[in-house]
Amino acid sequence: MTVNILFAATESRWPQYEAPLRDALKAAGVTDYRLATEMPPEEVDYIVYAPNSPLRDFRPYVNTKAVLNIWAGVEGIVGNETLTQPLCRMVDAGLKEGMVEWVTGQVLRHHLGLDRVLARQAGDWCPEVPPLARDRRVGVLGLGELGAACAEALARLNFRVAGWSRRPKDLPGIVTQHGDDGLRAVLAETEILVLLLPLTAETENVLDADALARLPGGAVIVNPGRGALIDDAALLAALESGHLGHATLDVFREEPLPADHPFWRHPKVTVSPHVASETRPSTAAEVLAENIRRGEAGEPFLHEVDRGAGY
Repeated sequence: MTVNILFAATESRWPQYEAPLRDALKAAGVTDYRLATEMPPEEVDYIVYAPNSPLRDFRPYVNTKAVLNIWAGVEGIVGNETLTQPLCRMVDAGLKEGMVEWVTGQVLRHHLGLDRVLARQAGDWCPEVPPLARDRRVGVLGLGELGAACAEALARLNFRVAGWSRRPKDLPGIVTQHGDDGLRAVLAETEILVLLLPLTAETENVLDADALARLPGGAVIVNPGRGALIDDAALLAALESGHLGHATLDVFREEPLPADHPFWRHPKVTVSPHVASETRPSTAAEVLAENIRRGEAGEPFLHEVDRGAGY
């Protein structure tokens, strides 16, 4: 029986995904299929989707077995009451590798004081030897697929890594905490803080004024997770007071970040234009094809979203 797959991400994504998806479906053993950007809703078996797609009403898709997100984040769609089909988020090798590379690069940048070195290229000879990684305390908030991979990579570089998650986690070589007390403990001991939490009602503004005050003086924040994890006004106040040393931000409440936003002009803020990691069609297509194969075989889907948790 033909498997009907609707590609319902934005129009610009179709040329990027069509060939990789066809190759991945063939490799997964799904050979009898129809892949298109338009088809009658009642005929659709699977929807390949992005939350910025114009498709918002899923009620006509009465026979759809799963909605397969091509983004890691699902906060833009998980609350859609018309979406009753299984929803799967994207976790793929390329996304994970890209995030690990970006996070380790930014942590090493702050650990080694590279900004200060670059600022002294006008003849200011000022030897400043950084501590070893074993003496630098790094905290990672969020120990899902991406957070755990980054925490493990930093631990392999010999940083003293502590991680926090909503639920208990066990990662070799990493001190793990959970719950409110665990969050306070991680913040109090962290010199470089990495945010990789999903955005939910529970995590929005997790770094508010009180949480920022718990960080040691001079601490650095690296946020490739979600912009709304941080209270922007509280962050700017903590930077202005000198309590925080720097904030490297890849994600924002509004994107693109408006040209008049104070983050652009602040000397202690690095604005990165949401490039920490990107879903690569070549690797994402393999995950999509595997989930379609699983759906046709009656097997559990990969990375199915917990609607109650919101991710």
